[in-house]
Order: sequence, then C-alpha cells, then structure tokens
Amino acid sequence: MKLDDVKKLHQKKYREQFGYFLVEGEHLVLELEKTNIRSAEVFVTEDQAEFPTRFKKHIISAKNMAQISDTKTPQGVLAIVPQAEINQGQVNKTSIYLYEIQDPGNLGTILRSLAWFGNISCLLSPGCVDPFNPKVVRSSMGAIFHVNIEQDVPLQSLPGRFNNIACLTMQGAPLSSPAFKQHDCYLFGNEARGVPEEFVSAHQFSRYTISGSGKIDSLNLASAVNMGLYELQRS
Repeated sequence: MKLDDVKKLHQKKYREQFGYFLVEGEHLVLELEKTNIRSAEVFVTEDQAEFPTRFKKHIISAKNMAQISDTKTPQGVLAIVPQAEINQGQVNKTSIYLYEIQDPGNLGTILRSLAWFGNISCLLSPGCVDPFNPKVVRSSMGAIFHVNIEQDVPLQSLPGRFNNIACLTMQGAPLSSPAFKQHDCYLFGNEARGVPEEFVSAHQFSRYTISGSGKIDSLNLASAVNMGLYELQRS
C-alpha cells in the first residue's frame, strides 16, 4: 500500500474501502506478531530498521512516518492490518452488546477487559464508534486482536438471537444476584442516553444495577462493563 493510502486509514471511510486499519507503536505491533494474522505490513523508521517482524517490512524516513502517524510523537513503528483477518466469527456462548457507544477510550478499555476474561463476544450496534479507530486500537492495548467483534448488529435482532438478555439500568437487582450469571447477552447503553427504555420494557429484559453512594448520578460505561465481567467470572 502506498504511503498516501496508509495516511488515509485515519478515516473510517478509507478503512472500509481498503479493508485495513492502523496499529501504531512497538507494544501493539509486538502484540500483532503473536496473532495468526498473515497479511499485515510493518513500516519502520531508519533508526528502527532492525525491528524484528515476520511481516513484510518497509523502512521509511522519520518525515514520512510523521505524515502517516496518528500520534504527535511517533515511535517509529507502525503496521497496517487487514480487518478480515481479525479474530472475528468465533462462537462464544456469552456476549455483551454495546448500544451506540461513542467514546473510543471506553470501547478500547472494554475490549481489553474482554480479552482478559476471555470467551465473551462484543456486539456493536449501528452508530457505535468504529472499533478500528486508531484511538480505540491504542486504548485496547492489543486486545482488539483477541476479541470476537461483530459490528452493526441491530438492537431489534437481540430477542430473536438470545434466550436470556440482561440490561444494566439505574433500577434493578444487584449484580451479586445468582441470576445475573444465567444470561447469554448483557446489554449496555450509550454513555449519555443508555438503552431505549421502551425497547427494554417491551421485551421484559432482566434488569440489574450497580449500587452506589448516590453522590453522583452515573458510572463510567467502561467501569460498569468491567464490574459486570468480573461478576460473571467470580465463583
């Protein structure tokens, strides 16, 4: 891929057009090396020419690296990765569904937690932040290579796909309830608006909540997901 095209991968429409996304920094590229991906390409600056990689390697100038990099201080190591070779299509018994989440840092953190606990898919509604956004990829710390991700999954498709769906709301049973672990899909809503209440009520999803002190009116989405994932794994 030409450098001008690599630079375009900062934009979602070109990631979709070319089918590649950017992975930047030594740590993330080393994580990439551990995967089964075969068709990635690595770009390094001249001072990183000895960087070990099993992929096709291109040595470029620091000036060119700055042009294709998404960070203010490039580390001199960057890769382009085919989206089609990411860990997608794996079947897991349990899924979390994220409805229209917008914050790249939230999604990256959630992917990192999913990779840590393992065997849980991540379903994204239409309108979610792109999981291949460079900010998501960086904040996932390489977890994006290890989580089964499905994009553009309609909210309306969930009742026909899953038998037992749970939703985190402000009013519900505590996460510590034994029943919390008995669901096959866990629904989390948009950072500001949550999940459409009429949809949750119409399908009578099981409701759970994370109790707090009441001094603030909301909990960070990634934190809420992390608590739910921990509770699912707790014996």
